[in-house]
Amino acid sequence: MRAIEITQPGGPGVLQPCERPVPQLKPGEVLIRVLAAGVNRPDVFQRLGQYPVPPGASDLPGLEVAGEIVDGDLGASGFHKGDLVCALVQGGGYAEYCAAPLAQCLPVPKGLSPLEAAALPETYFTVWSNVFQRAALAAGESLLVQGGSSGIGTTAIQLAKALGHRVFATAGSADKCRACEDLGAERAIDYKTEDFAAIVKELTNGNGVDVVLDMVGGDYVAREIGCLADDGRIVVIALLGGARANVDLGQVLRRRLTITGSTLRPRPVAFKAQIARELRERVWPLLEAGTIRPVIHKTFPLEEAAAAHTLMESSAHVGKIMLQVAAN
Repeated sequence: MRAIEITQPGGPGVLQPCERPVPQLKPGEVLIRVLAAGVNRPDVFQRLGQYPVPPGASDLPGLEVAGEIVDGDLGASGFHKGDLVCALVQGGGYAEYCAAPLAQCLPVPKGLSPLEAAALPETYFTVWSNVFQRAALAAGESLLVQGGSSGIGTTAIQLAKALGHRVFATAGSADKCRACEDLGAERAIDYKTEDFAAIVKELTNGNGVDVVLDMVGGDYVAREIGCLADDGRIVVIALLGGARANVDLGQVLRRRLTITGSTLRPRPVAFKAQIARELRERVWPLLEAGTIRPVIHKTFPLEEAAAAHTLMESSAHVGKIMLQVAAN
């Protein structure tokens, strides 16, 4: 099969086309003929040598795919060979065939193309598990999304808004802020020219937000504490601003704050299977109704994965960057 491999740690140019054997299935897996795959920030970190591949996972990049089930023991899952699915995987997405745990497969939502469906798993699994499970965003509570124009950000804004929450976001330009507001953010704040903590406090009558989805870390954490409501939660999912923060623990104690975080890739299949079940029940109907939708910025052929990574690292995109692997 055709695939894209990381020849050595480095810049986008280390992503090179290659030929690899079709994956051998492990128990509980299905083989997907990949039609499209998503490009995500963890792929960049893996390419740079900063995100180790979990034991037993493919060394090929790519954490989400959509395509046709062509092999595997489908049991009583309700899936059949030939069905179109999207799946969260631990690696191997940048290829013509990909092995995926059956429990992490979801049907392509009605009305969406395989390309659009391939833009769902990594961001929707991540947002659901962190915002709605770990941070437990509850009815009547509000959310601040850092990096609102990213794939994760555009997903979090739409999903929280659709479920009835006030949503605020940060982004790095006026155009990106407008895009966030078009997706449902009540106010998008240009973090380069505005003080997001002060604006959030003002917009919430001094109370602050209940949950912050943080992809930055570093010195943002202390500022987020300043705009967090009592009993508020910060959930950290990436460290683009650094892995160390200097925070006022007195505020954490006095106001019962929670600072937490997670990485999804190394978690067991059973954990991700529960997320998949909740997504199918709670979120897939919203996608099929058109209430929420994947935001795709640009699509590249599989062979141009290096160009896709160059765009990702430029941060010039709004939403997802995709790879078209094969025609439907």
